[in-house]
Amino acid sequence: MSEPDTIPTAPDTPDTPGRGVDGDFAVWAPHLERVRLSVAPGTGARRPGGAADPGTGVRVVPMERDGDGWWRAQVPGTGPGTDYAYLLDEDPAPLPDPRSLAQPRGVHGPSRVHDHAAFAWTDAAWTGRALPGAVVYELHVGTFTPEGTLTAAVGRLDHLVDLGITHVELMPVNAFDGTHGWGYDGVLWGAVHAPYGGPDALKSLVDACHARGLAVLLDVVYNHLGPSGAYLPRFGPYFRGENAWGPSLNLDGPDSDPVRRHVLDNALGWLRHYHLDGLRLDAVHALRDDRAVPLLAELSAEVDSLSAALGRPLPLIAESDRNDPRTVLPREAGGLGMAAQWSDDLHHALHVALTGETHGYYADFADPEALPATLSRVFWHADTYSGFRHRTHGAPVDTARVPGHRFLGYLATHDQIGNRARGDRMGERVPPGLLVCGAALVLCSPFTPMIFMGEEWAATTPWPFFASFTDPALAEGVRNGRRSEFAALGWVEEEIPDPMDPATRDGAVLDWSQIGGEPHQLVLETYRALIALRRCEPELSDPRLDRFSVVADGDGRRLVLVRGGLRVVVNLDPVGADVELDAAPRELLLANGHPKVSGTTVAVPGECFAVLRV
Repeated sequence: MSEPDTIPTAPDTPDTPGRGVDGDFAVWAPHLERVRLSVAPGTGARRPGGAADPGTGVRVVPMERDGDGWWRAQVPGTGPGTDYAYLLDEDPAPLPDPRSLAQPRGVHGPSRVHDHAAFAWTDAAWTGRALPGAVVYELHVGTFTPEGTLTAAVGRLDHLVDLGITHVELMPVNAFDGTHGWGYDGVLWGAVHAPYGGPDALKSLVDACHARGLAVLLDVVYNHLGPSGAYLPRFGPYFRGENAWGPSLNLDGPDSDPVRRHVLDNALGWLRHYHLDGLRLDAVHALRDDRAVPLLAELSAEVDSLSAALGRPLPLIAESDRNDPRTVLPREAGGLGMAAQWSDDLHHALHVALTGETHGYYADFADPEALPATLSRVFWHADTYSGFRHRTHGAPVDTARVPGHRFLGYLATHDQIGNRARGDRMGERVPPGLLVCGAALVLCSPFTPMIFMGEEWAATTPWPFFASFTDPALAEGVRNGRRSEFAALGWVEEEIPDPMDPATRDGAVLDWSQIGGEPHQLVLETYRALIALRRCEPELSDPRLDRFSVVADGDGRRLVLVRGGLRVVVNLDPVGADVELDAAPRELLLANGHPKVSGTTVAVPGECFAVLRV
């Protein structure tokens, strides 16, 4: 029997209407009186039959409503490349398809029919990569390269392979208004952002990653829509109530079944049609859902089914502010079934220890016990009082039963850098030795380590918030809002970058030339060595939290990670210190300085780490 030429593809769910590939169009709009389809030949499309506007080629077709609120039309002669939009009631303005796969003219323009089956995949042998033992790399397509495209990113993948990365986590790539932005203002969840290259460019990137042994995760945002091009509420009751970013998705109110189905189909579509290896779910604490079976548990069950059909792991990684261990517990144990979640507590503890900053939410982590406690028990706030929140927060993790690989640990993320007024990185203000000490704590921990792009060479290019909304009034509102927000926190207004200025995005593009100079090259070599050591020494990647302990002195500046027969000694102070171990080291495996061993005592220089075998 011959081998298939692509990864096996599970069929669409029976209740998923078509999007024009075979001339069939459907849209959910349960409370409208009239819906019409506007179709026009696009690139590669056959001209639709029937009467059309002779000047534009646009044809308006009436649609018929079924009992479930779906409007349908069959238009012979259309197919891939056809541009289409919907006219709602008597409004003459055509709107894009809420389930669009391509928006070549932006989020306000027509949708374009895209045929997933037309792409020639070459990854038939790909069987995926498990999350336990992974090293994740968070990547923003628009600033990873000067070109800011998916195609250009392919040219830098070998750097990630050499670094030892196993999983690339793409920040959102679905369509948002304008050319440049973070991606969290997306409004069409299934359409790949056209300036990044569109659907086939994403498929080519995934294909290239798989050829190099890299898995690809995608960040998806279901908790809100961006402020420009958010036409979903025009079609139906997609939103109900409010969250911190505006209208909240209607997950449990009247007519919420099709809304939940929209989310589920979108998530499954990314995994199925783009051969992605998992999803990162943005701010799941903002998903308001009072149903007996939460959306996340339902999504987990459907993704597990798809994983079984495709024969490869498809982890779901949540971003959650709740410090609730149930997020990562299996469904059969009463959890939501997420494979992992981001661990901001560890980031905050590391940030305070490395930078000394204690403003805002960092104030909760000024306690010298915060870093060793967070390393050993995951959450600092575990049914304990949070001064920042003025209330008790979180719940403890059962470290005897929950493995560390279910929590991502990191020194930086897009949020933690980008939500600073200037978007300044840690590499700009933390000495290189101290920076790699932080990397050693992350990469030698039981957690799944994650690196934000450029961190591995102590990049100093800032990464502030930026956008390019086309509405002048909205752009000015965002500009003034950012200035007011940070000025109120004590930042000098002149130092706050204009998020709408193209120069702000351009300044955030990684400067790859830094790699060749110092201290960047030395930092990069240390990151490579730490990741390689984690890979070849199983004790360093062992996720069992009950086999892991941290010994720290009174001020929390000198720590020893106990990793089976290995000891990771870290001195965060600028002056040297003698650290006493429980056994005499037999071998120095890696250090960023010149520690000296005498019996069970290790003399560690300032801002130095050492990995030793005892």
